[in-house]
Amino acid sequence: MFDNIAPQYDFLNHFLSMGIDKKWRKKLRAEMAIQKPDTIIDIATGTGDLAFELVKLKPKTITGIDISENMLAIAKQKAYKRKLDGIISFQSGDSLSIPFNDNSFDAASIAFGIRNFENPDKGLREVFRVLRPGGKIYILEFGMPEKQPFKSLYKFYFLRITPFIGRLLS
Repeated sequence: MFDNIAPQYDFLNHFLSMGIDKKWRKKLRAEMAIQKPDTIIDIATGTGDLAFELVKLKPKTITGIDISENMLAIAKQKAYKRKLDGIISFQSGDSLSIPFNDNSFDAASIAFGIRNFENPDKGLREVFRVLRPGGKIYILEFGMPEKQPFKSLYKFYFLRITPFIGRLLS
């Protein structure tokens, strides 16, 4: 599915979240700034939006992995255009079998991707495997509001409006 929507993904993501996704990425970056990681892995990186936000932390390297080759192709183009291909690299990789040795990264991030893990528990174990001792994982994901009327509005928007617009535009 993600290979098919890759050309429209960035637009859909920003449009359907009404631009709030950009603010959330900045907030995740601010949280990660406390740790000051040198090496970061961005899992389910997609077109690399979070990786490009995290470059502002000035780490030595950011590695983005994703199973969608078309999403990675767009991420690589964006890195090349921004002259960041020396700091950021993108490669094919599955969250259930991350292609790196144990203790390889200071920090890991996942933005709007853990819901797509085939097995979230196994995926998280893999993430912790590639983190160095003391490393942290930062997850950005939608959650169900607990209070009304936000809960009802959220359910209506994400179960009715978002799929309709997504089908229409992609």
